[in-house]
Amino acid sequence: MKKVLKIFFIISIIASFLISCGDNINDNMIFVCSKDNDLYQSLEHADNYRRFPSVDKAIEALPQNGGLLILADNYPDKKVNLPKDFLQKVKWKNLKVYIEYPDSLPGFRMGEIKKIKWERGVITSDEFGESLKKMRIVMIHDCHYIKTDAADPYLVLAKVAGFDTAVYGLDGTETHPLLFKLPQSNILISATKLSQFISARYAPRDAWKPIWNFIFKHLQPNGKTPQLLWTASVRPAHQKEEKITSEERRQAARQGVDWYYKSNLLATKVQVKNGEKIKISPDGKYGKEGIRECFLSKINYDGSQTISESRRADCSSESAMALALRGMIDNNNLDKATAKNLQDYIYFNSNMRRGPRNDPHNVEFGFIDWYERTNLNEGVYYSDDNARVVMGTLITSEVLKTERWNEMVMANILAHYRATSRATGFKPRRLDGSPKSGLTLAHGWRRYRNDKTFYHFAPHYQSWIMAMYLWLYDKTGYEPLIKTAKTGISNMMKAYPDNWHWTNGLQQERARMILPLAWLLRVDDTEQHRKWFYQMVNDLLSFQDGCGAIREDLGNVGHGRYKPPQSNDAYGKSEAPLIQENGDPVADMLYTSNFAFLSLTEAAAVTGDQKIENAVQKLADFMVKIQVRSETHPELDGAWYRGFDFNRWEYWASNADAGWGVWSTETGWTQGWITTMLMMQELNTNFWDFTKKSKIADSFDKYKKLMLEGL
Repeated sequence: MKKVLKIFFIISIIASFLISCGDNINDNMIFVCSKDNDLYQSLEHADNYRRFPSVDKAIEALPQNGGLLILADNYPDKKVNLPKDFLQKVKWKNLKVYIEYPDSLPGFRMGEIKKIKWERGVITSDEFGESLKKMRIVMIHDCHYIKTDAADPYLVLAKVAGFDTAVYGLDGTETHPLLFKLPQSNILISATKLSQFISARYAPRDAWKPIWNFIFKHLQPNGKTPQLLWTASVRPAHQKEEKITSEERRQAARQGVDWYYKSNLLATKVQVKNGEKIKISPDGKYGKEGIRECFLSKINYDGSQTISESRRADCSSESAMALALRGMIDNNNLDKATAKNLQDYIYFNSNMRRGPRNDPHNVEFGFIDWYERTNLNEGVYYSDDNARVVMGTLITSEVLKTERWNEMVMANILAHYRATSRATGFKPRRLDGSPKSGLTLAHGWRRYRNDKTFYHFAPHYQSWIMAMYLWLYDKTGYEPLIKTAKTGISNMMKAYPDNWHWTNGLQQERARMILPLAWLLRVDDTEQHRKWFYQMVNDLLSFQDGCGAIREDLGNVGHGRYKPPQSNDAYGKSEAPLIQENGDPVADMLYTSNFAFLSLTEAAAVTGDQKIENAVQKLADFMVKIQVRSETHPELDGAWYRGFDFNRWEYWASNADAGWGVWSTETGWTQGWITTMLMMQELNTNFWDFTKKSKIADSFDKYKKLMLEGL
């Protein structure tokens, strides 16, 4: 008898549990969607909400006054088809409905499918509450939408300028309704699929709960609003307040180098078979064909990103630098081989150092072309790009204990030096091999060497080539190198800050300028030089946040090469800053923070100043924290994005740049320098000391006679 009672007691407990679970089922709100839909998956208690495969069955199961969500499972290829008697059934049961991407609705025209180019979402209603006011911007990546003329929308698509807010409003700007109510009904319509906000990586995160809360309130005006919980598919590695350990720094550097292999950016041959592109495995030959530049900032509707196929000299060399260092620290032969392949690609296997650039009697001799192109006679030579190629090569050479590329490095520095004005210390930001260019080399380098009037107060283009003159002077003792560098640095500092011309912001100019100022102290430590040095360091660090981020800062707009868009129409038409105005809480890992990491490390090393060293450590920890983590997109895991909002702790900013916006990842400029500096910290060294024993001076007399005779 006791045994029977015990069994009965257990059965009663199970039954009670099942009844209680049943009581939690929300029959008043039903979903028509697949189980893996982002919205459904993010519900705090998804099992408490019923799903049906068809609209008819869902309506049949709903009670009077219930809420129905019809989500776009086959987006973007297929619109959602509704039953012919859909409106009658909804009206009969007085249902509240939310529909995504509908094909048609009786009495209401839904047009053709369109796709955004530069449009973003803009809030046009007060219905979302204080946290999401009118003119707030949201990003609906790769949005496919159905064109409609709906009136009084809550959310529209429009090409607008701004960081968080459409600063120029919507007057005179074409808009497309995205979220609106069907007239004289309880039906809320989305012209796109809003419910894939996780997999498509809609941003910013803090905008999407208010949007869904509004939709849920529409569906259940008197019901409890469902809570959404989700982890971003691409996110920072650490939270803002976490303490970073030395081991986590080491791991971040290694994961950053692993990313080169996972990213699929190391160029491999592509075979076309039956019209389909098939990648051929590199079979251990990574880097023999260079490395592709980056993931562009365009995010596709599945959360993947578009790859830039360009193969650039700077990206190849900077990537090689990082790979070589990891190869040395971990004794990794694959990394070392890949680094060697990338450098050989630049100097021997690509067109970037061939043709006129490899002819000692040609005016273009020594220069390295910007990127791989088929026409040997159309070379473009940027001072800052070539300086970074040289720096990457010097690190790689030291790691691999080779002099393989020394003579070409010497020729490159001297090619820029002899085209630098001896009177002003400046050279054109770029020189072209084409005679059609206004900055052509067709008339010879002496035209620029003897120019007494050319000034260019833009450290982005000038400062690092000046730094290389100082570095080479230290190895050769050739006095004209330091004289030219000092002339340029002096003129640059006299013009600071009012007459400086900035590229994407004033902060990047400061970050770049610290490097030659630090190295000037290495070779000529004077009171004036220290004054300039500390002025630049202190001005840069005055923008460092407590979390280590260096906030972006705009200079005089009239002096900006790529200024924030000055109208809605200007958005997306050129390169651009990540901020719309000063105060926007954004750090830039493509133009500023990455290079500041190097410059401040060199600054701390030459002075031993603890304040600067502390700033470097904070910046390093910030870099570790914001490194990308993603199980969904392993090709992005370990990367660093260009833009980061350090208040939201999220990858967010103005995406006005024509390709290299918030979500871009640059193999060289960004990944190469951040991973390299993390490893430099591990080795307790810096660029100057690491390359101190370079034997590049062995070839100086040869190239001085070849390139500088009669100078």
